[in-house]
Amino acid sequence: MPLEPFGFPNDLPTPPLAEIETVPWWVLHTRPRTEKALARRLLHGHIRFFLPVRKHQWRNKGRLFCSHVPLFPGYVFLQAERDVVGKTLETNFVSRVLAVDDQRQLHLDLGRVYCLITSGAPLGPEERLRPGSPVEITAGPLAGMEGKILRRGKQLKFFVEVQFLQRGVSVEIESWMIQPRSSPDPLMTANV
Repeated sequence: MPLEPFGFPNDLPTPPLAEIETVPWWVLHTRPRTEKALARRLLHGHIRFFLPVRKHQWRNKGRLFCSHVPLFPGYVFLQAERDVVGKTLETNFVSRVLAVDDQRQLHLDLGRVYCLITSGAPLGPEERLRPGSPVEITAGPLAGMEGKILRRGKQLKFFVEVQFLQRGVSVEIESWMIQPRSSPDPLMTANV
């Protein structure tokens, strides 16, 4: 299946931060397997949304199949006024609406997820995030992005976290493409 629009408008996760203060983000917890149906309805109504997806391929009887599945099953991100949020409940695709306390953090997290999706790199979901070393990518199509690094066997995985959901998105990366991110000395900041 071809990739359907996964956000409206196309630059949704990257508007100026000032715009977030006037139009808040909401997290819609959907009924099982209705994320794309809800996204189609929001797109048809020209309502701002973001549904992070990844390409999923599999073989069946020698044939290669491909689809695009949600990175965070059961969730669609909506940027709208409260009255629009109420109308989404009428679609019968939404089981509950989650208010977001830290609008700035969710906006930044979604922006990083959007960058990973548009990079074209093969993505994987991370449901149970473990502590990782903070790094910055210095080379390749994701240069400038900050996130954490995990080692799984011989593979290095760069991941960005959506803190609100306590889930993330990862992409395989080479060690030469990253450098440790410097963090302030906790003793220095504690004395200030």
